[in-house]
Amino acid sequence: MIVIFIVLAIAWVGIRGIGAVNSLQEVATSSSKLKQAIGQGDLDRAASLSSRIAHHAESAHDLTSDPIWLGFGLLPWLGPNFSAVSEVAEIADDVASDALLPVLEAADALDLASLGLSGGAIDLTPFAQIEPSLADASATLTSAETRALGIDADATLPPLADAVREMRSTVTQAATVVGALHGASALLPSMLGAEGPRNYVLAMQNNAELRSSGGIIGAIALLHAENGRITLVQQASTQDFPPLDTPIPLSESTVALFEDRPGRYLQNLTSIPDFTEAGPAIATRWQNRFGQPVDGVIAVDAVMTESLVAATGPLAFGPFTATEETVVDLLLSEIYAAVPDPAAQDEIFSQAAGALLSAALTGADPKDLVAALSVSADERRIRIWSAHEEEEAILSASTLGGALPEDDAQTHIGVLVNDTTGGKMDFYADAAITTSIGTCDGEPTTQVTVTWMNDAPADASTSLPPYVTADGFYGVPAGSTRTLITVYGPEGATPSHIDRDGEEMSVQTALLGSRSAVQHEVLLAPGESSKITVEFQGTGAGERLTVVDHTPMVTTPETSREELRCAS
Repeated sequence: MIVIFIVLAIAWVGIRGIGAVNSLQEVATSSSKLKQAIGQGDLDRAASLSSRIAHHAESAHDLTSDPIWLGFGLLPWLGPNFSAVSEVAEIADDVASDALLPVLEAADALDLASLGLSGGAIDLTPFAQIEPSLADASATLTSAETRALGIDADATLPPLADAVREMRSTVTQAATVVGALHGASALLPSMLGAEGPRNYVLAMQNNAELRSSGGIIGAIALLHAENGRITLVQQASTQDFPPLDTPIPLSESTVALFEDRPGRYLQNLTSIPDFTEAGPAIATRWQNRFGQPVDGVIAVDAVMTESLVAATGPLAFGPFTATEETVVDLLLSEIYAAVPDPAAQDEIFSQAAGALLSAALTGADPKDLVAALSVSADERRIRIWSAHEEEEAILSASTLGGALPEDDAQTHIGVLVNDTTGGKMDFYADAAITTSIGTCDGEPTTQVTVTWMNDAPADASTSLPPYVTADGFYGVPAGSTRTLITVYGPEGATPSHIDRDGEEMSVQTALLGSRSAVQHEVLLAPGESSKITVEFQGTGAGERLTVVDHTPMVTTPETSREELRCAS
């Protein structure tokens, strides 16, 4: 009798499993189509696809939530596979029923095609209307992301493991996007002057001379927002901000890594790893120089212009015309060869910034503009700080806030890059970052390896302009690069082994909150590379869900996971 029951139970879960997998495959296929439909603004098709997703997700959940299926989830070895399928199905069902429809209703109410961006004005009324539904959807997706991250994909069979990781990536992406939309709906009315005029400092970072949050501040401006209308009221260059004799106050961790240079030089304020510290410091420099009150700071980098010009169309400034394909090379490299005078370069950069802002506010299709900003935000190329406490609480909890990450369902490690060459050589920089997790000497271990490369041409010392190479002014041979590479580990973990190119050497150390950070100074001639390895042990180390945060560069570093080979 027991044998008959076992045979029937196996047949039962087999049949239901086939049905569940088929339903989940339909969910995946329809989800891909849904993303495309939303991107195209086809909300009717999106609504139809959402209904289809909800139907198949509910079916998969029903097929994998009966007592027999759940009982198989308790078995050794095979059990995690049954548990993973039921968890994926339950997550898909919750997302489909509690998140998709509210998001679509919000998108329909917002109607990006009629946002009213013409002339720099935005109709702020719809944002207040969609905030509650987006709040519910964001909460659902955040919960789903936490549950998805908790599924042990490594304990399942390879095909299922791939499916779990794909689902996890999709849910994480959706949670990020919807969270950003919810934050925008909650913040935009007040931040764009619905309750009174606002002033924002716009700091434009040049990735050809890297700093922790993207690049050196190359140009700076003041934006005014009132009743949804945005205007550019003043532009300035870094020459308007001479070095301070007495630096502005900095955190101990910033001073430990960079001495007081960020507090003296406006250009170096973006060296500060945490934008919740850098933002108010930039505001202080502007207020002290020009006297206007500042309600917030927005920092963007030059690479995001590629996405913006894709939305605005070709951009004319000074003697140049930039397209989506040419704008980054033009801003970060070609201008220096065509215009040797630094003062003239600053003027052209200011013209470019003004032209781009004007085009974005008056000439871009709203849907294209939102898509461009979304891509840049996802790449951490936009950081925002608000002087208003309630707004800053929301911003600092999001990727836009630029705060150091907190370890929760995922563990974070980071790589910060700061140039000390004094030129614009990081246009030619490249990097690769690998992480490895496991156990070394009986201790849970996270290993981070950073390979840093100077890909400048061999004749860089003579073929590149002196302004780009710095021509040895700061003690670095022309064509070479000198770079501070900072690696920080999981919260609570400490370095157990540090080496560079296989040799141990002295490094700077600091605490970034509860994270240990080590910093190497790397000098490379054209074509050279160097490999830095840091092993962290202790609390937070060895976690399989370890993600990498890094300085946004011209060329995005390649990140990968490798098998752990203990260095210590």
